[in-house]
Amino acid sequence: MATLKPFIFSENAREQADFYIGALGGKINSVMTYGDSPEANDAVKDKVMHMCFDAGEVTFFMADAFEPITRGDGFSLNLEYVSGSEGRKAFDNLAIGGQVKQPLEPVFWGGMYGEIADKYGVLWMITCGEEG
Repeated sequence: MATLKPFIFSENAREQADFYIGALGGKINSVMTYGDSPEANDAVKDKVMHMCFDAGEVTFFMADAFEPITRGDGFSLNLEYVSGSEGRKAFDNLAIGGQVKQPLEPVFWGGMYGEIADKYGVLWMITCGEEG
């Protein structure tokens, strides 16, 4: 059996993880920097080699990238909430500094749905029950 854990490459992994934890709740579980490796290079010693954190009850992995990040539009992270109020809170928090692609609103198949490109360029879909 496999488990799926999103692995996000970042231009600033610590800052981006802190944003997600603030937006969705959670905590950093572990951080390994390049300085922790046996052949540490002083120029990159503070860069994140591997980080594990929980946000919105999902476990994410993250690392600092050494080249500019190019995000594709063929992939989104979907967070699904039973509660409309939880979905609204996550949507609003992830939208801070980002771009709302589709507002979180009732949809014909039931509940609510919305899309965001967060301030780091990561695409999110939020599905949830209706508010009320």
